[in-house]
Amino acid sequence: MVLYVIDDHPLMREAVVMLLRRLRPGSTVIELERLGGIESAVRQNGQPDLICLDLKLPDTTGTSGIHELKKRFPEAPLAVLSASPAADAEEGCIEAGADIYIEKSAGAQEIASALRALLSADGGFEELAPNDNKLSKRQKQLIVMLDRGLSNREIADELGISEHTVKVHLWRLFRRLGVKSRTQTIHYARTHGMLTS
Repeated sequence: MVLYVIDDHPLMREAVVMLLRRLRPGSTVIELERLGGIESAVRQNGQPDLICLDLKLPDTTGTSGIHELKKRFPEAPLAVLSASPAADAEEGCIEAGADIYIEKSAGAQEIASALRALLSADGGFEELAPNDNKLSKRQKQLIVMLDRGLSNREIADELGISEHTVKVHLWRLFRRLGVKSRTQTIHYARTHGMLTS
């Protein structure tokens, strides 16, 4: 497994690298301080199984780094780690293609649990048309909660999990159904008879 950490702040980069080494012992963790080095790093080390990206790098503007990485590595899960509050930047990052947005202020434990959930999410996505039977119990629960109009925070409180874990569950659900938003998920669930109302 090859994991990439792109962050121009040495201390933050080292902290994320240590977390990933704890979560996935034996993985190759590649550190980059700017996006520009990704091509040669991938040639030397292989395709990314996960990318952790700092939003503000010397060679990116806004969500340009997300767009660029998603264009090159559409299959690799992409976690944005940013000092910006989620309220300011999360929506734009997710729309640009990031799989999860993590505030750097979240603390090691919360960052680790979000990354762990993202790492365990790869694999097992059948290319067949999804149907109700392929969804986990938790995913079916999520669809009902989305239909009730609950926010991530409310879902987290109701399930007794962190908000980051909710985001990862939603990400997996979106990938499983081939949708990009909560609204599309509800529409899909209704048109495929997953919601009985």
